[in-house]
Amino acid sequence: MRGCDWSGGGLGIASARLLVLVALLLPQAVLAQATVPDTVNGPSGLPTPRFVSLKADRVNLRSGPGTEYPTTWVFRRAGQPVEVIKEFEAWRQVRDAEGTTGWVLSTMLSGRRTALVLPWEIKPGQAVPEVAIRDAGREAARSVAVVEAGVIANLGLCDTRWCAVSVGDYKGFIEQNKLWGVYPNEAVK
Repeated sequence: MRGCDWSGGGLGIASARLLVLVALLLPQAVLAQATVPDTVNGPSGLPTPRFVSLKADRVNLRSGPGTEYPTTWVFRRAGQPVEVIKEFEAWRQVRDAEGTTGWVLSTMLSGRRTALVLPWEIKPGQAVPEVAIRDAGREAARSVAVVEAGVIANLGLCDTRWCAVSVGDYKGFIEQNKLWGVYPNEAVK
């Protein structure tokens, strides 16, 4: 340690022991803080992480929290769900269903909950999987419509197993584990 004379000339034994004790305890305290997940409220007063949706058909994703940072991607689907993972002043660091992260101005985001149907199942050159929208939250319920993977669904209530959704004029239920935009075991009210 710079500034410490461990030979005994500059510090007494008690002072040296105190410094060693502080040095041993400090990293544990710092480590404990670093491993706590980021669930504190940011400038918005809302917890992170959380899901939101895009307000506009054109939203710039930037490499940092400010207009001086370059645009790395442009989102082109209003209603697309994104996950807010960090906040800095009026900027939100978001992640999309493919794992792309960047910063978006908070005014470009809406608290309206939406979800993508099976985005992880979309593979280039392969048939697009389909999911039934059912008239009740159970597997045996009647299908009212079939939607393709990648479709944006408006979310209603979710009970940790099924979510009430609407896609266009169709309303019903989709299993929660088939949606990106709602956490596993999250109850949406």
